[in-house]
Amino acid sequence: MLAISRIRLVPQNDRFFDLFNLGARNTLEGAKVLADLLDSFEDIERKARRLKDIEHSGDEITHAVLGALNRTFITPLDREDITHLSAVMDDVIDWIEHVAHRVWLYRLTEVTPLARRFGQVILEQADQIARAIPLLEDKRNADDLQHAAREIHRLENEADDLLAEAVATLYDGATAVPQLVQAIRWGDLYQLMEETTDKAENVAIALSNIALKNA
Repeated sequence: MLAISRIRLVPQNDRFFDLFNLGARNTLEGAKVLADLLDSFEDIERKARRLKDIEHSGDEITHAVLGALNRTFITPLDREDITHLSAVMDDVIDWIEHVAHRVWLYRLTEVTPLARRFGQVILEQADQIARAIPLLEDKRNADDLQHAAREIHRLENEADDLLAEAVATLYDGATAVPQLVQAIRWGDLYQLMEETTDKAENVAIALSNIALKNA
């Protein structure tokens, strides 16, 4: 887990950027754990607990951002942008953790190829966020920020296509009650994973708006 204690060592002028970078790396770490869980489908309970710890770190980072905002008169970005970006970034790791918890709760025994593909889309979005957040420190990076935002949007569209594919084939071959229960549970998980990509898209929108405002 990423250490929170070192935040206190960051000079005030750079504090917000450092916190955002820390949050983005924390989200990427969570996305890696989820992708691994969905890829191997082993040690699910342990990985779900690990993601709960990562989600708690995300909450600490969000609280640190809001605390710094309350103590700072002049901020490097507009105050409402800092608050909004912090909130939408926190949503991403929250939803990633929800997916893992739901997988564990449903006691599923086999993973589907679609679930693995969802995991990779979420991971790629988190990677784009982790690459984009450091660009906030320099207004000259506005074009690169917009490019990252477009890529996150593209990945969200890919997730929409995956959900449509899932819905179209969800009940194929499900004739007995246990099969129907499994199909219903996977349908719920697919929807939750698609919503996770929506949360990442909200980060892209926030980054795009900041880039336009500060260009």
